[in-house]
Amino acid sequence: MRPKRLLNLAGDRLYALPLVVLYLTDGCNSRCITCDIWRSPRRNMAFGLAETAAAAFPALGTRHVLLSGGEAMQHPEWPRIAQLFRAAGARVMLLTNGLLLRRQLDEVLASVDEVIVSLDAGTAPTYAAIRGVDGFDLVLDGIRGVRHGGLPVITRTTVQRANYRELPQIIEVALAADVNRISFLTVDVSSQHAFGPRFQADPTLSLAAASGPGAPPEHAQVGAALQAGDLPELARTLETVERRFASAFSEGRIAETPAKLRRMVGYFSALLGQSEAVPPRCNAPHLSIVIEVDGTLRPCYFLPAFGQLAPGGQLAEALNVLEAVALRRAYRAGQRPECARCVCPLYRGPRALLTM
Repeated sequence: MRPKRLLNLAGDRLYALPLVVLYLTDGCNSRCITCDIWRSPRRNMAFGLAETAAAAFPALGTRHVLLSGGEAMQHPEWPRIAQLFRAAGARVMLLTNGLLLRRQLDEVLASVDEVIVSLDAGTAPTYAAIRGVDGFDLVLDGIRGVRHGGLPVITRTTVQRANYRELPQIIEVALAADVNRISFLTVDVSSQHAFGPRFQADPTLSLAAASGPGAPPEHAQVGAALQAGDLPELARTLETVERRFASAFSEGRIAETPAKLRRMVGYFSALLGQSEAVPPRCNAPHLSIVIEVDGTLRPCYFLPAFGQLAPGGQLAEALNVLEAVALRRAYRAGQRPECARCVCPLYRGPRALLTM
């Protein structure tokens, strides 16, 4: 099956599917300023749809499954679905806001192989301002419980205007909770396909103007982008991080290199029109697929849908409908504007793909 993965890179059809991302539910118990999914009526993925996906994993060589949402742990059958995927031979990763980790700790330890926790602040007040709930200590307690149970934990921080000054504190609290790796990505303010229905707005809106009383909800995620006056301070903060946590970088506790973190300055600069956007290296649509709660299929978080998987359907066939092939061809040719400002690229070359 591994040689089939290389065929993916030779053209625009998929012969193997190393990674599957599933939105188990579009319900969420956070109220984030950068995501509107919690405003929509809640839906849960039907167990039959999860069974259909799992049945295709052996033939497609799927070895990694990421459970996402919404908040995946709000799906009433998420542990059963996770165990279904593990039985199909996949390593199951749980992407969560962490609010339910402590309450459902036994289910987590019995059902998944790795936990990825969103940690968007180094202090409780900033966490509440970004996430809309008072859950900072609860999340850290959950992380400690998972680590005590022996599972690896990765924290993922979305860097935005409200928290970039707290990057050192975020690293400190994550290390104190014994996480295995700490990862950062910049806030997305451009995609119309990821993180709930959103609209274009002025990227120079201040956080206060964008998310204050009476502000339209579609402005909130745009106001989370850094403004021109923030960029020098972000650069200084990153220099502090590089010096203070040199050992964490060398030990791999911080996932990104200092050089990669410094690219965040260029990303925000491009949003402000001060520099050209530099598309990241990415071949995610040739390695993975996103299955939404209703079976809608997308190449990745940020590109539009191309088809549908129904309970009892054939995932292998759905991966290569004309629309899917056309999307892969277009992004590879640099014709998809979403890719220029992608905040979460995934790239695997031939050697890495064989060992993925």
